[in-house]
Amino acid sequence: MAKSLRLELNRYSPGEKLPSSRALVDRYRVSPVTVSRALAQLRAEGLVVTRPGAGAFRAARPRAAEEAPRPGDTSWQEVALSVETSGESVPRSVDASGVLATLAGPPPGALELHGGYLHPSLQPERAMAAALARAGRRPGAWDRPPIEGLTELRAWFAAEIGGRTGSLAPSEVLITAGGQSALTTALRGLAPPGSPVLVESPTYPGALAAARAFGLRPVPVPVDADGVRTELLEQALRATGARVFLCQPLFQNPTGAVLSAERRREVLRVARAAGAFVIEDDFARRLAHEDAGTLPAPLAADDPDGVVVHVCSLTKITSASLRVGALAARGPALERLRAVQVVDSFFVPRPLQEAALELVGSPAWTRHLRTVATELRVRREALATGVRRDLPELALRQVPAGGYHLWPRLPDGTDEAALTSAALRAGVAVTPGRPYFCAEPPAPHLRLSFASAAGPAELAEGLRRLRTACDEVLG
Repeated sequence: MAKSLRLELNRYSPGEKLPSSRALVDRYRVSPVTVSRALAQLRAEGLVVTRPGAGAFRAARPRAAEEAPRPGDTSWQEVALSVETSGESVPRSVDASGVLATLAGPPPGALELHGGYLHPSLQPERAMAAALARAGRRPGAWDRPPIEGLTELRAWFAAEIGGRTGSLAPSEVLITAGGQSALTTALRGLAPPGSPVLVESPTYPGALAAARAFGLRPVPVPVDADGVRTELLEQALRATGARVFLCQPLFQNPTGAVLSAERRREVLRVARAAGAFVIEDDFARRLAHEDAGTLPAPLAADDPDGVVVHVCSLTKITSASLRVGALAARGPALERLRAVQVVDSFFVPRPLQEAALELVGSPAWTRHLRTVATELRVRREALATGVRRDLPELALRQVPAGGYHLWPRLPDGTDEAALTSAALRAGVAVTPGRPYFCAEPPAPHLRLSFASAAGPAELAEGLRRLRTACDEVLG
C-alpha cells in the first residue's frame, strides 16, 4: 500500500491534506493497521507529515539536488580512532562480523540454518506475554530496581547455578542484560587492556569480538571431544602469564563438547595454581535434549574460592528479546564486576526483570523446558541423519545431546566462503567455521543450526539446497 500512496502523492500540493485513514481503508480495502503502517513508512521517508487530530499532509518539496548539503569529510576519524599509548599500541578495532553472521536474518526465501535462537514456533510467546502483563501490574514495577537486580531473581539464579548444595548466595549474583552483556562485563573487569586471555579453540565468535574490542589478545587452547585439553591449558597459562580463561564446559559452541569429569577438576586445579580466573559461559544448560541424561553441575558450584566467574542467560531458551542473564562471582572480583556493570548500563530495566521472574515462576516454564528438550532432540536427529545420508563428504564426528547446532568438518582445502556463498544462492544460510578460530584453523568447518528451523521438513529442504551448493563448490 505504501507504494500506491507514494505514487498518488503527486496529485497533492505540498501541505495539502491527504484523505482520512477511514477513506484510505475503504479505497484500498485494507485494515486500519495497514494504513497506519503505510503512512508511517512515508513519514519516515520524509514524504508525509502527520498532525495529531488533523490528519496526514504531503510534506514540503525537498530541496533541489544542487541545494543539498555538501558531504562532510570524516577522514580525520581514521587518526582519532587509532590508539597510541605510552610506548605501546593497543588495538581498538571492533570486528563484529562473526556475530552478525548469526544475528542477521537471511534474504527472503532463504532457509535459516545459521541462527543462534529458537525458531518462533519453539518460543514461549504466550507465556512471555502473560508474564509481561502480570509484571506490569506488580506494585513498583516501573520503579528503579536495585543496582544488582531484583532480590527474588538473584535468588532464583543462585539456586540454578549453585545446585542442590546451595553453594552460591543470592548476594553473589548480578542480573545482566543477557549473556553477552555478562560476558563483556567479565572480560572488561578481569583482564587489563593488552593482556592475553585464553579461549577454547574453536570458540564463540562473540567472545573473540568482545575480547578484541577491549584490547585483549585471545590465545587459543584446543578442544577435543572431552572439552578443553587441560595439559595444553596449563602450558598456555605458564607461557603467556594469562590470568583469564574463557570456556563453555557444557555443549560447547561450536563443537558441542562436554567437559569430562577429570578435566573439570584439572581446569580448576591449573587455574587456581596459576592465579587465574575461569569465566564459565553456561549458555546451553537449558538447551539440553531429552536424551541428555543427568547434566554435570556448573563449575561454579564446585568452586568455593572464587576462581570461577559464571555467566548464564534466559535468552537462548526463550527469545532474543528477553535479554535477562546473570553473572556470579565471589570476593573482590564481584565488587569489580558490579562497578563495571554500573558504569556501563546502570541496571537492567525493572519491567524486564519482573517479567522474567513471573515467567520462571509459572507452571508454563516447566512445560516449555520439556517441550524444547523434546523438539531439539527431534530436530537434531533429523539434521544429523540427513547430513550423514545426503552429505557424506561432511564429516560429522560428534552429535551433542544439547545445544542447537552441529559442527561438521569439510574436506581439506574447501573454500568456506565460496561454499557459504553458494549455499545462500541455493537458498539456505549456513555459518562458516573460520570466525570461530582466533588463529589459523586446522581444518574447514560449517556450523549448522537446527533450532532456528521450523522443523524436520524444513531441515530436509535446507540440506537439499546445501547439497546443490556442495555440488557446485566441491565438485
